Amino acid sequence: MPRSHPYRLPRVPRLPLLGAAVLLSLGTLSVPAQAAGGPPPAAPGAGPSAALPVVTPTPRHITSAGRDLRVPERVRLVLGDGVDAPSTEVIERALASAGARHIDTAAAGDTAPGPRAPEAKLTVVAGSITDRAVAGALRSAGGTVPATLVAEGYSLASRDGTVVLAGNDGDGVYYAAQTLRQLVTGKHTLAAVSVTDHPAMPLRGSIEGFYGAPWSHADRLDQLAFYGDIKANTYIYTPKDDPYLREEWREPYPADRLADLRELIQQAADHHVGFTYALSPGLSVCYSDPGDVNALKTKLGALYDQGARSFYVALDDISYTRWNCDADRDTYGAPGRGSAGQAQSDLLNAVQHDFVDTHPDAQPLQFVPTEYSDTADSAYKSVLREQLDPKVVVQWTGTDVVPPSISVADARAASTVWGRKVFLWDNYPVNDYGQTTGRLLMAPYDKREAGLHEALSGIVLNPMNQAAASKVALFGGVSFAWNDEDYDPDRTWRAAAGYLAGGDPATTRALLAFFDTQHLAPTFGDTNWQPQAPGLAARMADFTEAWDSGSRPRRQAALRTLDAYADVLAGAPGQIRAGVRDPAFLAQTKPWLDALDLWGQSLDATLDGLRAQLHSGSGQADFTRAAGLARQAAAITTIPGTTRPQGTVKVADGVLDTFIAQAPAM
Repeated sequence: MPRSHPYRLPRVPRLPLLGAAVLLSLGTLSVPAQAAGGPPPAAPGAGPSAALPVVTPTPRHITSAGRDLRVPERVRLVLGDGVDAPSTEVIERALASAGARHIDTAAAGDTAPGPRAPEAKLTVVAGSITDRAVAGALRSAGGTVPATLVAEGYSLASRDGTVVLAGNDGDGVYYAAQTLRQLVTGKHTLAAVSVTDHPAMPLRGSIEGFYGAPWSHADRLDQLAFYGDIKANTYIYTPKDDPYLREEWREPYPADRLADLRELIQQAADHHVGFTYALSPGLSVCYSDPGDVNALKTKLGALYDQGARSFYVALDDISYTRWNCDADRDTYGAPGRGSAGQAQSDLLNAVQHDFVDTHPDAQPLQFVPTEYSDTADSAYKSVLREQLDPKVVVQWTGTDVVPPSISVADARAASTVWGRKVFLWDNYPVNDYGQTTGRLLMAPYDKREAGLHEALSGIVLNPMNQAAASKVALFGGVSFAWNDEDYDPDRTWRAAAGYLAGGDPATTRALLAFFDTQHLAPTFGDTNWQPQAPGLAARMADFTEAWDSGSRPRRQAALRTLDAYADVLAGAPGQIRAGVRDPAFLAQTKPWLDALDLWGQSLDATLDGLRAQLHSGSGQADFTRAAGLARQAAAITTIPGTTRPQGTVKVADGVLDTFIAQAPAM
């Protein structure tokens, strides 16, 4: 990570088209006949099933269209322009999860002769909103065609036996399909809603930019599929410990490593994610050497040939008060902030002008500067602001390397000092620095002010060494970037738990209890910007208040209440292992689940001791057992070779351990 000091759902085969395809032209598409002669549509809010489902990211506009739609075993799917295979797969899988067993698919305009399929009682239409027939179907189903078609936006309507997914572009169709997936309310029901939606920020996702063991290839493939599910569109590949990015940046990738990168680029494209390749030449680059400039462009060109279309130069965590070659002194003068800004500006402009601008479909160059974590002007920033091509996207980590909060005013100040909207590199939930030793960072994404889309071009989160566990924070960060003005940290946190739990309520509850024990979020200093275990701490405080009252009935009631939550904590590891279908999540969180198992048992023993103390005056045997279990829990360490820095795992530290230690004297 930059520093100043210094489920996925498994891919399944496409559903077979059972029976003959319905041959239907979109030009004659209308609401099903049974709807036209049936009862009038239910008013919004009518009936017990009309409550809006939780959709993440939260759509800009979503309203109920009445009672849930019935999903029969046979469904008709009509595909118009702009629907690619990945979007079709998401739609088919959503319908299958809602109980459809036969999906009769037709392409727009398909008039080939064939046997007529049995009539379907639900028709799903997907396509470009610029197709007049799709737009007409959307209106007939109660949807709205937006006056302005924002990139990646979509409209969706579901009512009276028809569901219409209309994308402003191909990405929009895919995102409409991801919303459809979340509208499944039961085995044979879909929520009836009208949605008009588009993202607030054009860049949303993650930057693999931490120190320590990089993610595995399997981790990255899984992450890219997950990003599609949450409507992220950006993945920046820049693991600090990939030597071909930094120390050996001039060297070509071996064939097997290049093949892996090609597979990642394709996986990203399949899930509507932009793969950004970031090179870090700053440790050894000679800015004035044409050979080094050409080497950089050659390296990027090798990735372009594999399908990459987004590129990035990382100049963080380097010294800019010395040159790497004598030629730079001759060209730029004595090393310093201003001369470093000029040298970097020349290098970046050469890449933008001579590489990006000359390669079809290449996106504007992205760049993280050496000064990335404040809003103060400097000679370095001044030169780059004045000299750097305005197309180049500049990253910024906030008002510190790990900022406790980010306000709109902060972002506007950064945009002013850089002369353009900045692109936020948010160092959460990254856990590669000393204050995070032994921690997973699983609090909700929070303390970022609504309205940041006005000053930011996007947000990417720097995740943990533990890829699967990072999904909790990424779920929130991407939701915020999509719709920062209607972002609810707690609601999104719960949705993340539900996603990992596959919708199972017991597993969701267990995950939320586990997340609470991993809630602390430190900064580079002595302060924390998220507290540890606030849910558990509140329960402990309520218990202590009741116990200190001296009232026997209150103490008994407090024991019953805390006992119930202690059972949730003690049972959480087993429930998570049984209910979470993501094997990487279970493997990467194993030390913390093992420790929580012991801490939960220790809390149970502590409460047994307090109960015995209340009834018989002595609970020493239980307290002794609790202390032994606590010692075992506190001795568990992180998995060697997978975490930086290594250490003993932390579970609700300062809350759970303190309560257990102090209970005998209560």
